Amino acid sequence: MADFTLVKDAEGIATISWDVPEKSMNVMSFEGLELLNDMIDDVLADDAVKGVVITSGKDTFAGGMDLNLLAKMKEDAGDDPAKGLFDGTMKMHGLLRKIERAGMDPKTNKGGKPIAAALPGTAAGIGLELPLATHRIFLANNPKAKVGLPEIMVGIFPGAGGTTRLVRKLGAMGASPFLLEGKMLSPDKAKGTLVDEVVDDPVAAARAWVLSATDADLLKPWDAKGYKMPGGAPYHPAGFMTFVGAAAMVNGKTQGVYPAAKALLSAVYEGALVPFDTALKVEARWFTNILLNPSSGAMIRSLFLNKEALEKGAVRPAGVPDQRVKKLGVLGAGLMGAGIALVSAQAGIEVVLIDRDQEAADKGKAYAQKYTEGGLKRGKTTQDKADALLARITPTPDLEALKGCDLIIEAVFEDPKIKAEITQKVEAIIPEDCIFASNTSTLPISELAKASKNQDQFIGIHFFSPVEKMLLVEIIKGNETGDRAVAKALDYVRQIRKTPIVVNDARFFYANRCIIPYVNEGARMVTEGIEPALIENAAKLVGMPLGPLQLTDETAIDLGAKIARATMAAMGDAYPNSGADDLIFWLEGEGRLGRKANAGFYAYDDKGKRTGLWSGLNKKYPLADDQPELLEVQHRLLFSQVLEAVRALEEGVLMDIREGDVGAILGWGFAPWSGGPLSWLDIIGAPYAAERCDQLEAQYGERFKCPALLREMAEKGQSFYGRFGPKDAQAA
Repeated sequence: MADFTLVKDAEGIATISWDVPEKSMNVMSFEGLELLNDMIDDVLADDAVKGVVITSGKDTFAGGMDLNLLAKMKEDAGDDPAKGLFDGTMKMHGLLRKIERAGMDPKTNKGGKPIAAALPGTAAGIGLELPLATHRIFLANNPKAKVGLPEIMVGIFPGAGGTTRLVRKLGAMGASPFLLEGKMLSPDKAKGTLVDEVVDDPVAAARAWVLSATDADLLKPWDAKGYKMPGGAPYHPAGFMTFVGAAAMVNGKTQGVYPAAKALLSAVYEGALVPFDTALKVEARWFTNILLNPSSGAMIRSLFLNKEALEKGAVRPAGVPDQRVKKLGVLGAGLMGAGIALVSAQAGIEVVLIDRDQEAADKGKAYAQKYTEGGLKRGKTTQDKADALLARITPTPDLEALKGCDLIIEAVFEDPKIKAEITQKVEAIIPEDCIFASNTSTLPISELAKASKNQDQFIGIHFFSPVEKMLLVEIIKGNETGDRAVAKALDYVRQIRKTPIVVNDARFFYANRCIIPYVNEGARMVTEGIEPALIENAAKLVGMPLGPLQLTDETAIDLGAKIARATMAAMGDAYPNSGADDLIFWLEGEGRLGRKANAGFYAYDDKGKRTGLWSGLNKKYPLADDQPELLEVQHRLLFSQVLEAVRALEEGVLMDIREGDVGAILGWGFAPWSGGPLSWLDIIGAPYAAERCDQLEAQYGERFKCPALLREMAEKGQSFYGRFGPKDAQAA
């Protein structure tokens, strides 16, 4: 079966149906582009064809471009990848422009054939850029459908004419939410902006329109004489102010580290100054520029290819039958337990929510009720769906209610004795083959598993807070954990529509192992007299969502103190004492426990809003006369994280390089522009990274010592994805 099929009927309508075989959603390939081009040539040359309807053989229209196509375009150009990407992009522009002009006489703008798009469901990326080139877009009244151009979310921008067409259709200001934010719209909100009509039967509506369309219906505004851009072009007073504001907004939101946003703005600005066909070339030039930027390649690889592979089970043990969860027991109805119960019930799983008494258990269910009430107010759900979700959660102190569960997730207080006691009590009730998981964030899984009579069925499933918002789930294999437990955890995470990574057991696992040095480095710099504002802004200017001091406030300073004390007790003389601990203990003693106490590294008003960094920091730790360069601070903050990622790979805690990068971005927001810590090291190169480690170690201590693996790779001129990456990830 081909990607596209063409059928001509007795009424003179040619229907081109997009249906990529063995794909749940259509994606554009080289073969697809060639076939579609041939079909468009066919129907435009056939006098019996009055018009064309482009639709899909699936219940969606298309999910975008096959990103491996971009790698192929680079390869085909040999020593000149820029030429290959530009020529390939212009080939797409040529096809879509052919559809848009549809055989019209260039002098009279008449005589063309109407081409309509009939979208049965979701249309994203090239799946919307293609319809935008047609003369009318009909979208099904499908509540599951989403329409938009989300390319910016993976480090590129719409490069098949979507940028140029949408700006000319809506104006720079009107197009900005879709181009700069990747906003996706439901059918009711897309009507009049991204699509022309929302109907029950888009194919029937498109056919009727094609038969009645006139020459005027085929002429796009930008091809008509006297066209003026909505809101004003750059040389118009109003348009000028729009672009001034857009430049400030882009830099404010991206902190200058996301190249795609700046390239997009350049393509829009320069394209608005020239005729449409020239604007397409401008768009193609900037699109090529961004595809050649290592940041975009790394973002595509991590946030699209690798993330998708992990969600589809790339690391799932082979040969283990389906382990989807039917009945889940959650032990502990606190913030984490309540969140786990909520996302599980959302996935249609029956949940038993256990706590010490009925009042505490009910409080956990109330969390889900509050969430559904918010969804009702925003129109995101219906009363029937909300009632059904809540009915799936049974709050109770009765452990007997856990009978019949096939997965237990323990989320009780972080005390090994308490966890061991509840493990043994529950295992006396649940089925013999039930998998038992702990949501601990710091305690070794192998040690907790010793309380279980079935250590091969004991595993860690570490959620991040707030559970309903955070996309990552960290699955931890203990020393005795078996394949069925791993498969169960992975299948469950897939059910609740989150992204899993699987790591081997070690202190702090993977995510906390990397994030703790980041917050500690920030605190340490405060004790050295470095301006706290410099520390926080250095982090944000390198792409971290929160500075280390704000992150400590958000997660609670007393939690940091508790982790430090527990680690000291566990490591004994091997524990590396630092000024960071002294600062955290001091803040704890002052009652400055972070956001929850409205006092921490930051000062807060009565409503809990941050008002600025707390002045008391500089009184306790006076500012040094000589402040470091911005890059020095940024490198300390970044290397403190990435070196732990390398050590985790070196020690076998990380088993798949993709999990290291995806886990870092989704788990704690590691500079998404970089593609993750291991991708960032590939961008700067192992030789430079090793040299920088030596410099940082000499100045700041052994924590920056170059790992043996990184040193070896530097000497051999290797990259992480070249050495450890799967073939599909290497090609991205």
